[in-house]
Order: sequence, then structure tokens, then C-alpha cells
Amino acid sequence: MQHPITVMEVIVSLVFIIGTFVISFLLPKKNRKIYLIIASLLTVLLLLFFVIRPYWVDSQVSKKMEQLNQYLRDKYPNQEWTISKREGRQYNPYHLEIEFENEKGWTYTYSVTNEKNICQIAWTPPEGKFPDEGKHFQSNHCK
Repeated sequence: MQHPITVMEVIVSLVFIIGTFVISFLLPKKNRKIYLIIASLLTVLLLLFFVIRPYWVDSQVSKKMEQLNQYLRDKYPNQEWTISKREGRQYNPYHLEIEFENEKGWTYTYSVTNEKNICQIAWTPPEGKFPDEGKHFQSNHCK
């Protein structure tokens, strides 16, 4: 089953494409051919968008994970961590979750815009703890 956001995107795209074809058939014969070509081109572009986008996002997430890994290696040398991301269309794919080996139960979420703009944006401490009690807590905010 598809995510509701994806379903809405597909429905809006279909309505747009069908509308474009209907309008092109209602136009006078001398203009119909050019509008059919435009409608066909829009259909191909939308299909390409839906096919290519998941691969594009995955490649960008891989780059961002490597940028975050480098950032963490520089900031916390000699430490181990695991990087994960939340699954689902409703979550930002560029917000990556870090769990450090020496701080079990804590999850830090980093926003990765590019290699020079990486910042901690959220903290999930264990029950009964406050975020500023974490060993890797950063209070600076993203710019």
C-alpha cells in the first residue's frame, strides 16, 4: 500500500495529465497537434519524475550519511556510532539518527544540509533524563 502523500501526488498528476489531453482535443484542429505533443511530453516528464525520484533521494541520503560520518569522526574521534534514518514519506530523509556505542538509550538527530552545515536538531534521552545530561548533547541551533 502506498503512502497517502504518494497517492495524492499520483492523483493530482493524473488529473493534470487527463485535463491537458482533454483540453488539447477540444482545441481547433490546427492547434491540436502541438498541444497533444505538449501533453505527451508532460506525461513522459511526470513518469520520469516518479521513477527517478526514489533513486535520487537514496543517492543523496548516502552522500549525507558519509558527510555526517566524517563530521562525527572529526568531532568525536575514537568513538563508535550507528546511523539510521526514519522510514516513511512523512519524515525528512536528511534527518539522520545517531546512537553512540558509549551512550546506549540516547538518540541524537542530525540535520545534514551539506558538509559545512550539519547540526544536532533533536535528542531522545532515556526516560527520566534531560537532553543536556547527554555526553554528546549540543545546544547550538542550526543556522
